[in-house]
Amino acid sequence: MSRRSEPRGSEAAVARVAEGRAAAEPTSAEQRARYLRILEVAAELASDKGLERVQMHEVAKGAGVAIGTLYRYFPSKTHLFVGVMADQVERLSERLSKRPRAGVRPDEAAFEVMQKSTRALMRRPALAMAMISSSNAANAATVSDVGRIDRGFRKILLDAMGLEHPTAHDITLLRLLLQLWYGVLQSSLNGRISMPDAESDVRLACRLLLAGLSNAAPGSPPPAED
Repeated sequence: MSRRSEPRGSEAAVARVAEGRAAAEPTSAEQRARYLRILEVAAELASDKGLERVQMHEVAKGAGVAIGTLYRYFPSKTHLFVGVMADQVERLSERLSKRPRAGVRPDEAAFEVMQKSTRALMRRPALAMAMISSSNAANAATVSDVGRIDRGFRKILLDAMGLEHPTAHDITLLRLLLQLWYGVLQSSLNGRISMPDAESDVRLACRLLLAGLSNAAPGSPPPAED
């Protein structure tokens, strides 16, 4: 029976110490460059071999940093791949327009963003699985980058929909939509549903949930399913 690989020797000792403290944040340009290099190497390794087979010492070696430096920024593999996902969301935000397209309903605009995001993730399915599994497993009290993911993607959707002053109800609807999207992505990555079905499910969720947004056309029900 196969067993999950565990850190050995000095790496195990560093891991135990790191788990007991908060993740450090880069405070200089040099540290930021080192931090981003770690994320890039982790993403490449996960794309090639999947989350379970990525070893922290491999990431440190590939990024050219000491194992202690890696654990200072990322106390666990969950921290690391939540960080990778937060970085991916920020990169997505930079690529997308900050202005809504004229004549596009809020639910349509949200679906376009989620469709692009889904297709980008599925280009590297092993990495997508690593990021989503880590994000789902992370406790927001100890893995602060979870909040960056949620806030970042919510901001992307609000910009796409032209919703500058969301109400508490709007935020609730977006939270439900994102939770549903993560579940659909997980099912697609696990082979339980096809990509066309996944996109159809997300489109329907956007129609139904976002019909209740504060900037939706008053009195207009969501359009019939294709």
